[in-house]
Amino acid sequence: MTHIPGIVITGASGRMGQMLIKTVTDSDQARLVGVIERKGHDWIGRDVGEAMGGATLGVTVTDDPLEAFAQAQAVIDFTAPEATLEFAALAAQARCVHVIGTTGMTDEQIAALEPASRHAVIVRAGNMSLGVNLLVQLTKKVAAALDEDFDIEVIEGHHHHKVDAPSGTALMLGEAAAEGRGVRLEDVSDRGRDGITGVRKRGDIGFHAIRGGDIVGEHDVLFAAPGERIVLRHLASDRAIFARGALKAALWGQGKAPGQYDMVDVLGL
Repeated sequence: MTHIPGIVITGASGRMGQMLIKTVTDSDQARLVGVIERKGHDWIGRDVGEAMGGATLGVTVTDDPLEAFAQAQAVIDFTAPEATLEFAALAAQARCVHVIGTTGMTDEQIAALEPASRHAVIVRAGNMSLGVNLLVQLTKKVAAALDEDFDIEVIEGHHHHKVDAPSGTALMLGEAAAEGRGVRLEDVSDRGRDGITGVRKRGDIGFHAIRGGDIVGEHDVLFAAPGERIVLRHLASDRAIFARGALKAALWGQGKAPGQYDMVDVLGL
């Protein structure tokens, strides 16, 4: 029995799924022990390395997550909210660390993770990169230092395949700004402007989403007051940063007490 944690990747055929598979197989700190795809997918039953167009990896793509999780110490999951909830229950049953990078989850869906977190470690974050999580902390500090004379706008850009908006990262930044100001984001969020909208409401936190091309991820937090602006920015040029962060979270979670954690915990911020 090896002491190196076994990792299962869900959503194997997706962009992040394939990047996660490569990151785990390239690592000397983890083993790829399973990959999951939805029922009926044409990768089912194939070696995942061959399905990705490369050499065999000795891991067959399956649509049976419970069987795969039973062999693993961690599951890394960048899929869809409904699938993530199903995986959370099964990962808890197998006592696997469940790393969740899925975005677009509602408050109700996030709350539904609570039963699973009583039995297993869940690490959930809208963004797994070190730089973004530092940006979140900086946003909170700057928002706390400035009053409502400074309007806050969160501007994010992603590739044209992304299906949710604002991005999970943008919402993390908005939450950080709201926390810094001592307010609830749902009370001050302004996510849509079209037509005659009237003047900007003092204290609101605005969101803007750009979708185009192959943008990996760009996030600006703008603090604008009469006569001056402060811009905090993070640009991602390679989604490998998210895969490396997710693997770091999976390794960090080994031996931790059951509960819900985030990348601030993982990175010790």
